Amino acid sequence: MHQHSQKSIDILAKLKGFMEEHIYPNEAAYAEQLHSAENRFAPLPLMDELKEKAKASGLWNLFVPESHSEYCDHGGLTNFDYAPIAEEMGKVIWCPEVFNCNAPDTGNMEVFMNYATKAQQQEWLTPLLNGEIKSSYAMTEPQVASSDATNVELSITQEGDEWVLNGRKWFITGAMYERTKIFIVMGKSDPNNANRHKQQTQVLVPKSTPGINIIRPLTTLGYDDAPIGHAEIVFDNVRVPVENVLLGEGRGFEIAQGRLGPGRMHHCMRLVGAAQRSLELACQRSESRSTFGRTLSQHQSVREDIAKSFAEIEMARLLILKTCQKMDAVGAQASRDMIAATKISVPLMVQTIIDRCMQLHGAGGLTEDYFMAEAFNYARWCRQADGPDQVHQMALGKQIINMYSEKP
Repeated sequence: MHQHSQKSIDILAKLKGFMEEHIYPNEAAYAEQLHSAENRFAPLPLMDELKEKAKASGLWNLFVPESHSEYCDHGGLTNFDYAPIAEEMGKVIWCPEVFNCNAPDTGNMEVFMNYATKAQQQEWLTPLLNGEIKSSYAMTEPQVASSDATNVELSITQEGDEWVLNGRKWFITGAMYERTKIFIVMGKSDPNNANRHKQQTQVLVPKSTPGINIIRPLTTLGYDDAPIGHAEIVFDNVRVPVENVLLGEGRGFEIAQGRLGPGRMHHCMRLVGAAQRSLELACQRSESRSTFGRTLSQHQSVREDIAKSFAEIEMARLLILKTCQKMDAVGAQASRDMIAATKISVPLMVQTIIDRCMQLHGAGGLTEDYFMAEAFNYARWCRQADGPDQVHQMALGKQIINMYSEKP
């Protein structure tokens, strides 16, 4: 296994210091501001204060890949070097936004870096990198199995010098947030194309465009993930200029594939951080509580749960690093086997680890007194986000069978 670069080590050390000084001490204040907010999807004053501190500390846009180093002050990081940094951020669910490293904005910014025109980058990427606005990626639809992206039905048709969008989307992360200004929308522009991977197009749609109707915020296991949120949206004769197309008509599926690979890995990196923090809290709990005349830590079943969780976290971390190493060497597309293996394994493994740690906290583990219930929710919805487990298992299984069944 490679060693992390000195740049990665230095950033991680600075990030850990920032977390200790500014993030962990403010978890209660963040929750208080969110619960007392008149509008749960408005920016929180505390978040804005922390963002300014992060910028001043040089902990900003840490997600920017090495290939696009011109977009950040630190010169960009490899996937391998970003992994421990994203893991550290995963120890507090809401804190990646402090460093402008939260989904879906990171993936959307990479879309703008990779596929947008200079004019599109100037209008949308620059303010996203500066943290002035937020964005959403609108792909999933309620009426079709969106695990097959070629199923999307939102209609994108060209009328003169405009694209016209009609359809419904849901679980659109960030759409509820007041600062979100731009949607990247995937729809079907050529439904009769014989190549089903050329039927889709992605266009840029400002949130303020007439005809966009935000129907409701959605929840996952009861969490609305405010202030970012997930929304159900209806596009009713929404019109945008033809120059708002990304990359070109019929290139939507290609963009989706390019966007989702790194995003899957970022989720898995953060989940390992959530699992690690859960384990540490469980160890502390096991020493502070006693049952039947001895501390929890002296019970065999508790030690077994702690041991299994430690081993599984190490396995998850190593799988992520091996996948990152391959991505850095040959790119995301050529690493789709390892990305799929990671996406299949890590969210489910972390869900199980957090569940054990919640159990060690008794009824309190189910409450907002600890971060674990929300982290469990995050792990659970990651098994659906960016492609459900079954799709990745199906694709990886096919790939592996072909690899090993070919005759020499």
